[in-house]
Amino acid sequence: MIRLAANLSMLFQEHAFLDRFAAAADAGFTGVEYLFPYAHAPERIAEALRESGVEQVLFNLPPGDWAAGERGLASLPGREAEFRDAVIEGLRYAAQLDCPRVHAMAGLLPEDADAEVREAHHATYLANLRFAAGEAAKAGRELLIEPINTRDMPGYYLSRQDQAVAVLEAVGADNLRLQFDLYHCQIMEGDLIRHLERLLPRIGHVQIAGVPERHEPDIGEVHYPAVLERLAALGYQGWVGCEYRPAADTRDGLGWGRDYGLQP
Repeated sequence: MIRLAANLSMLFQEHAFLDRFAAAADAGFTGVEYLFPYAHAPERIAEALRESGVEQVLFNLPPGDWAAGERGLASLPGREAEFRDAVIEGLRYAAQLDCPRVHAMAGLLPEDADAEVREAHHATYLANLRFAAGEAAKAGRELLIEPINTRDMPGYYLSRQDQAVAVLEAVGADNLRLQFDLYHCQIMEGDLIRHLERLLPRIGHVQIAGVPERHEPDIGEVHYPAVLERLAALGYQGWVGCEYRPAADTRDGLGWGRDYGLQP
């Protein structure tokens, strides 16, 4: 059975952030995710979770200066201390929100990165992930990494599935898993069902969106009913995060999710 989580950074923007939890529950979602919780006290978010009855399933570790264009710290040489602080802060929120997994964004390569710079980023990435996975394991949490397409996020360090698998193998932590975003994979590589079949043992979380505009999953080139049917048949037990930008009002666009319990 596919379980859908609403991404509250993108869905229900008709409401203030803390009101989106109840809006998601009213629409039939049983789980929620979002990019970052840090603008709100964890107690306030925990209250919203309790009152709405939805489960917190994922959020990102602090990414550096997001407003200035930073997209994560994990691969950035010279920022190791800041990354470690971000891990501790993210896990503090995860504990208070009973969130089982957090995502560590890799960060951006410089535009003129040569082989030496790329190698420095790679070594930093592995070392930081080993630290983060160890801290997450102590806290009983999973740590996720996600390949992100370089059209939406030019220069992002981690962009392809095989690259992510190599990182997982190099770090070697049981609680380090793959955040498999079908939208990003379709743009970079395609062949979604075969990727799911091959990578399922490594996948800790799945996300969906229509391609190419990142609207509802029933808009665009991907036939999600077939993909989600295969995902369920493979025995996937995790959540499917709805990380898309509604083409109009969020609830008006939920017809695609009737078969999964949503209420448009």
